[in-house]
Amino acid sequence: MNISEIKEMIQAVVESGVAELEVQRGENRVRIVRGGSQQEVIVAQPATVATTPVVFGAAPQAAVQEAAAPPVAPVEDDKNIAVKSPIVGTFYASASPGSAPFVTVGDVVKPGQVLCIVESMKLMNEIESEVSGTIVARLVENGAPVEYGATLFTVRPH
Repeated sequence: MNISEIKEMIQAVVESGVAELEVQRGENRVRIVRGGSQQEVIVAQPATVATTPVVFGAAPQAAVQEAAAPPVAPVEDDKNIAVKSPIVGTFYASASPGSAPFVTVGDVVKPGQVLCIVESMKLMNEIESEVSGTIVARLVENGAPVEYGATLFTVRPH
């Protein structure tokens, strides 16, 4: 399924007034649920891709929400530095499931120290600290998808 097919399904739901529509083609599944002034579109793809909910108003314009990551207000002030994701991928706090995270809130880090891994296209990319400082906040849940430029950590430099 491509985005134009999904937009057509959204438009059909809006025009027809149906409460729910679900379509499955192979391993791809789209579920559109109307509710009040907002509707929810869930696009499920093979297990290697995270499900992404899309919320839209009465018109078929979509605003994408990040799946599996609760909204967290970044801990920002003029002294903290944001560590951002240089790529789109999946955030991992540790090298393997069950092992200790690379860093936790309150840890002191130095330049070159690994903070996390962002997996992209089956490649594990280590994200390293560029400054010496203390981890103030981790803003992404383990296993959550991240976008390019998404803030992963805030660090108070020393």
